Amino acid sequence: LITTNNPELSDKIRMLREYGWRNRISEFSGRNSRLDEIQAAVLRIKLKNLDSDNSKRIALAEFYKEQIAHLPVFLPTVREDTCHVFHLFVVQLDHRDNLVRYFKESGILAGVHVAQRVFKLHDASLEIDVFIEDGAAIKVGDIAMEVRGKAQSILSTERLVLNIMQRMSGIATKTHHIVTQIKHTGAKVLDTRKTTPGIRVLEKMAVVIGGGMNHRFGLYDMIMLKDNHIDFSGGVKKAIEKTTGYVSSLGKSINIEVEIRSKDELLEAIETDAVQRILLDNFTPKELKELVPLIPGHIESEASGGITEETIVAYAETGVDFISMGALTHSVKSLDLSLKAYF
Repeated sequence: LITTNNPELSDKIRMLREYGWRNRISEFSGRNSRLDEIQAAVLRIKLKNLDSDNSKRIALAEFYKEQIAHLPVFLPTVREDTCHVFHLFVVQLDHRDNLVRYFKESGILAGVHVAQRVFKLHDASLEIDVFIEDGAAIKVGDIAMEVRGKAQSILSTERLVLNIMQRMSGIATKTHHIVTQIKHTGAKVLDTRKTTPGIRVLEKMAVVIGGGMNHRFGLYDMIMLKDNHIDFSGGVKKAIEKTTGYVSSLGKSINIEVEIRSKDELLEAIETDAVQRILLDNFTPKELKELVPLIPGHIESEASGGITEETIVAYAETGVDFISMGALTHSVKSLDLSLKAYF
């Protein structure tokens, strides 16, 4: 406890107690060492991963610097005698709204060739010039294509074309962002069958444009043995045996993927040597690091279950071959595009 009748000293002491802040602006180095019991309990766990977490923050900061280096912004500076772990990545700029607008509406373009097909199916006389192809990075103000012809034909197809391109571009943009995050690993990003009814082909096309890969289109192009199949069959081994018998009776070559929920189930699946891929569902990255090395090289591995943009790097660094994410298609935000008339 400090008491003083000096207003200037009192003000400085208060600032020292609050990180050197005055009105949320730091004027000099300060500290805040107040710590309650809950925070202390959390830190006992978190501090064990401090070095690895800081390394990830530094890697993300380098990624941010690389991606926005071309923008009119002032990037965070790091003193030579320090090691900055970037708890915050603060950029300075003259026109904040312009930067927000850029980040909200830039992305990866997708659906250009589908849009051309829609226009031509409605009116074959429409003339179309494409300036930006599928898969290209776009920013606010870019013009992807120009359509000339009857105004009635263009207006009749406008909404359908925009709906397709906005949806596909949103998926491609999200996929590209995720793929870029894990490009330093060997993992590939897969979509799922959690798609919008009626436009699965378009959404899966957008995933590929964004740099991802397609998983199954339906139940016909790969057999996936999920937990319910395994339980109804009486276990992993019996489920696989019944499936291989069924495939053999068809006289066709169909790959089999099996979901496992424990180390015992994994070893049981490996022992059959009859599956092409093993799905490790709802495991933590730490658990995957222990299980993935057990899978022979000729059997592919796939991780899934609640994996997000925030956690995908940790999963990719476990050594899995594939990571499947339903969020690529079932909850993506469309990219803001428009069709403007000019004369």
